[in-house]
Formats: sequence, structure tokens, C-alpha cells
Amino acid sequence: MAREQFDLIVFDWDGTLMDSTAHIARSIQAACRDLGLPVPAHEAASYVIGLGLREALQIAAPTLDPSEYPRLAERYRFHYLVKDQTTELFAGVREMLQALRDQGYLLAVATGKSRVGLNRALDQSRLTSLFDGTRCADETFSKPHPAMLHELTRELGQDPARTVMVGDTTHDLQMAINAGVAGIGVTYGAHPANSLNAMSPKFVASSVSDLSGWLRENA
Repeated sequence: MAREQFDLIVFDWDGTLMDSTAHIARSIQAACRDLGLPVPAHEAASYVIGLGLREALQIAAPTLDPSEYPRLAERYRFHYLVKDQTTELFAGVREMLQALRDQGYLLAVATGKSRVGLNRALDQSRLTSLFDGTRCADETFSKPHPAMLHELTRELGQDPARTVMVGDTTHDLQMAINAGVAGIGVTYGAHPANSLNAMSPKFVASSVSDLSGWLRENA
């Protein structure tokens, strides 16, 4: 079947494929509380999701001395991992990815997670074999720098003009713009629809079913 627009579809992980945004925000808040720092509101904690951990904590805890970032990161990981087993794929994600794979698309992940964290999540969700490439924030520049997408397109031998980035944050869509690839937003994750629409993506999906349907008809 001839491709409409894209050959490579790159997905963010948290808030796009995995229903983990609320857990991440709570873990950031708990880590700040542990260190006696001002606790960011849920909206502020959610805003930093998608960035690399250090970049996220710099924004979430702006009064913290940089020498204390490792300690805050350790407390974040503690709270996140305590309940890591409670995070699940959004309903319909597995079926959507399998269908895209069966149709011959190349699939990849570009995430703010660490390599250890992504590998754990891929293994637990049994999705490792569906992806042709992955990039994590501790391996290259954090979003919205274009490096993750540039590296993935080079690694997989793909044209950026035939690549699309799917994500739930403005960090994802700004990375797509910076990398010269198309962007698709999803509103069921960390950032609100109006923020995503302001980035002029190809499409903004309100659900996994909505996303799957658009990709099936237009990608």
C-alpha cells in the first residue's frame, strides 16, 4: 500500500503511549516535599513532563541549588519506582502499534525517560520488538532540541520530510518543528489542547482511537 505522507512514525512515551502523567507529576511533587522545597502545583509539575529529568527538575524546583539536583532526582526516582507497576498503556495503544507495524511503517520512540527507565517500560509492556529505534534524554540532548529526531532518522535511513512525531506536550511538537518533521498532538496526556494547537500540528487527537483513525486514513 502506498504511503500517504509518512514512512517513520515516532512516539513520545509518557502521556502518549503510557498512562503515566499523573504518577510522574505526583512523584515530582513528593520529591520536592521530601527536600522541604515549594511543592509545584499539578499543572506546573505536568508541564515539565517530556523533558530530561535534570531539565524538568530545574524548572519544577527553581530555588534549588544545582548541587542538590542529584538528591532531588534520587527522591523522584524513589517515588516513581515505588508505584511503577501501576502505570499501564493507554487502552488501544498495543493494537494501534501492531496495526501500524503490520502495515509496514517504521516505528520509534523519542522520550524524556532514561535508557534504563525506557527499557524497563518496554520490557514490562512487551513492546520492545515493535520499535525500530529509540532515543532517551540521557543519551543525547533533551527535548525540544532536535537531536533525538535527527539521530533516529539518520539511524533508520529516513527522510525527515517523511517522518512524524506524535506527542502530548509542546516540548514534543517544538522538537518536531526544530527537526523539520511533522507533528501530531494528543490531548489525553500532560499539556492542554489549546497549547498543542498553538504549535500548528498536522492533527490533534483527543484519544488513542482518534489518533489511530487519523494515522490509518492519513499517514
